[in-house]
Formats: sequence, structure tokens, C-alpha cells
Amino acid sequence: MAKNNGKQSGTGVEAVDFGYRKVSPQEKTQLVGGVFSAVAQRYDVMNDFMSLGTHRLFKRMLVELSGARSGHRLLDLAGGTGDVAALLAGIAGPTGQVVLADRNADMMRVGRDRLLDRGHANVSFCQLNAEALPFPSDSFDAVTLAFGIRNFTSKANALRELRRVLKPGAALLVLEFSQPQGRALQAAYNGFQGLWPLVGRAVVGDPQPYRYLVESIRVHPDQKQLKLLMEDAGFARVSYHNLLGGIAAIHRAEVASP
Repeated sequence: MAKNNGKQSGTGVEAVDFGYRKVSPQEKTQLVGGVFSAVAQRYDVMNDFMSLGTHRLFKRMLVELSGARSGHRLLDLAGGTGDVAALLAGIAGPTGQVVLADRNADMMRVGRDRLLDRGHANVSFCQLNAEALPFPSDSFDAVTLAFGIRNFTSKANALRELRRVLKPGAALLVLEFSQPQGRALQAAYNGFQGLWPLVGRAVVGDPQPYRYLVESIRVHPDQKQLKLLMEDAGFARVSYHNLLGGIAAIHRAEVASP
């Protein structure tokens, strides 16, 4: 058997992680799309279970750290069902704008319906590829990215695009699952994660999306590695704040002013 050298056999295409599997970038895009289409309608219910409700607090912290203000133009990338975009919309106000962007149409449809029902007229919606953002440079006063970077085909390319569309001095805020600090916490967390596919079967009717979720968390770069990726993309003043002992973390980075 040929060694796995990180390339798809016979294609010369660099392989990427889909959980524990190595797949082509195109295949990962399709597989991740299938995962989120399968869970879109029950996504927030499962988030409440998996975080014991704390994801809502974390997202409020994310928005507070963004520096968003009335009148700002804000991007919520991988915004899915719209809970972060709703918080941003309340801050941006009638003179500002929030763009909820996501690659998955099913997730974004849930978010669009929810935000329109709540009367958030200052939110627009854009289905896109995070690695080729359809916005001019220096477009946004802040970008939030909650539990999405883990699923990108190329985190490095997406981070470079985010730096491009942010104004000088503006901030990128990334909330993501991370690596618990300490063996005891890690062991307890691993045990808790083992329940997710079982609950996914009961709530969504399919355990596979939550098997992928667990695997994707475990192969995702840890706090220090993600900080380095952000620095390599050209961001300045990169820092992170561990949440629940590192089970999740908020990374904050800025675009340096000229």
C-alpha cells in the first residue's frame, strides 16, 4: 500500500482533513455541505445541548470584543442560523449594515427567516465561498466567525481574504472549539463528546454529522497554532481567550493601520 503523503492518490491534489479522513478539497466542500444541510433545522437545539447553553454567552462575548458600533458595516461569516447576526444587527442599528454570509443555503435559509421574523431590516444575506469573498477590500468595520473556521477547506486562504476585506484598524473575532487545558478536563470532555452522536441520532435522526463534529474538533489547530495561522495571514495584535478551560476559545486579531 502506498504511503499517505497528504495527496489524493493519482491526482496530485493536496488532501485536506474531513474529520479523520483525508479527502480532496472539492470532496470536503461537498461533505461539509451535506453535514450542515442535514442538521440545519435542529442546529441550535444541538448547540444548546453540546455547550450546555454556554454558546449563547460565548457569542455575546464575541460581539462585545468586536468593537462593533452603531453605523458600522459588519460581516458575520459562516453565520448560519443567525444568532450572532441578530446581536450585531441590534448594535449596528438603522444606519449600519450586517452581512450574514454562509456557504450552506439550508443553514442560511433558517437564519434569514429568523432574522426577518424579528424585524432586522439592516441584515443582508450572501451565499459565498470564504476563500474568495465577493467584497471589495477595506469593506468592513469588524468580522465575526463563530464555530465556522474549523470547516473551511483552507483556513489560510480564508484568513487572508478576511484580512483583505477588513478596514485598517478593524478586528476579526473567531470563536471556535479548541483544546482543553489539562488531562482531567480533556478526559471528561472526551467522554462528553462521546454522547453527541447518540443525541444527534435522537434529535436530528442521524449520528454521522456529530461524529464528524467530534473528529473535526480533535484535528483542528489548537489555540497557539490558530494564533500563528492568523499572524501568518498578516493580522496584528493576535490574542486568544480560553473559555471553559480551553474547550472553546475566542481569538481576536486586527488589521494594522498604515
